[in-house]
Amino acid sequence: MSQQKTTAKTYTAIFSVALMTFLGVLNETSMNVTYPELSRTFGISLDITQWITAGYLLMVTIVMGTTAYLLRQYPAKRIHLFCVTAFIVGDIVCALAPSFAVLLVGRLIQAVATGLATPTMFFLIFTSIQRQQLATMTGIGAMVISLAPALGPTYGGAVAGAWSWRMIFWILLPIAVISLLAGQWSINNQPVGNQKPFSFASLLWLALSLLGIVYAVSTVGGGFSICFWLFLVLGLVFFILFVYSNGHGKSQLLGLEILHLTTMRLSTFTYFALQFINIGISLVIPVYCQYVLHTSALVAGLVLLPGSIAGAITSPMMGRVADQYGYHLPVVGGSILLVLGTGMYAIFQHQLTSLMMMWFFIVTRVGFNSAFSTTMANATTLVPGNQSADVNSLFNMTQQFAGSLGVVLLTALMALFQNTGKGSMAARTFVGGQLDFWLLFGLAVAVLVATATNFTVQRIDQQTGTAN
Repeated sequence: MSQQKTTAKTYTAIFSVALMTFLGVLNETSMNVTYPELSRTFGISLDITQWITAGYLLMVTIVMGTTAYLLRQYPAKRIHLFCVTAFIVGDIVCALAPSFAVLLVGRLIQAVATGLATPTMFFLIFTSIQRQQLATMTGIGAMVISLAPALGPTYGGAVAGAWSWRMIFWILLPIAVISLLAGQWSINNQPVGNQKPFSFASLLWLALSLLGIVYAVSTVGGGFSICFWLFLVLGLVFFILFVYSNGHGKSQLLGLEILHLTTMRLSTFTYFALQFINIGISLVIPVYCQYVLHTSALVAGLVLLPGSIAGAITSPMMGRVADQYGYHLPVVGGSILLVLGTGMYAIFQHQLTSLMMMWFFIVTRVGFNSAFSTTMANATTLVPGNQSADVNSLFNMTQQFAGSLGVVLLTALMALFQNTGKGSMAARTFVGGQLDFWLLFGLAVAVLVATATNFTVQRIDQQTGTAN
């Protein structure tokens, strides 16, 4: 990590990749508010429509599995050029898509860009920013990937309401060009190279594992059938093969040895659960508003806007707090707020209005943004500097898989009651939403327990001079 003064060109390089990351992550959830419209337009059910988000996130996860190797092997400038080009191509395909299948293909192409851009942004931060500014800059980076998915429904709802869902893609094109020009001018790092070849076998097993697990969960909308259990077992078997291949091959896809530390395992779980809640609730709220509260797509998206702004302000502020007072304060404090926010959705569901959901989301977002970036920044301090790329790759893959699983599971549970329940569509969606809210609350409680345990272990390690 450079200890020299950070230059304006370095900040421009980080900005250019952060802008590409923002567009990619914004794209993840901008279509969430269009689910009802897309279902009617293409004649498909909600649990099929959700694949434009779940498939996107799953592809991002798989591509991120290659970034630890790629960032060592190729200049970040070349990677940035490729990912912006892929985003533009995918964007045009989506905007012109005549069918759901073509729309999904375009989304997957864009997902490749996002899968490369996000780790590249954090790679530039970790390798070019001084340690005393690390938490602050990581907070800004995390603000991008946590603000964008919450802003996505607001953006998508506003554009779809004023024009059509296709304009969601056209508007992003010129912004992608700005990222392209700025990045190709300012990014100037040199790769360190890889001593070992890329582990294609590990990537294959990991991709099959994630696909199997996510597809299994997606079938819950039709009940817990034999298909669910078959693909779940296959996914777990493929994951075992991935772990074996990753640990016994000529090279590693991921440096999983960092998970030998208890503190790293707790940090990884926390990061996973935080993003599951973040992406999941950003999907559930707009769908719930439209089906149960009968709001427009615009209003459903606007419910998330104040919380998104509050979270954007919170993230860099908590980064500075962590730099000055330690990571435990924003992480544990944020976890407490997350429990309060998600709990209020579950407890007050019968009285929920759009305004109440907006206020509860503000509390949830402030809690999430307080804990999210600081969890990752804290994790990088638990391992030697030469393993920071492994932390970067593992955490970025983890948060994307968490988002994909969150979208699939929460949508599938809602679709399960829509497809098999009794009463009106609003009543059936209400029951599915109830299960989603309680699930998110339970996961938030687990986050609080994990963070409290994590910092207790870290404190003991510091006192005894050991690493657990």
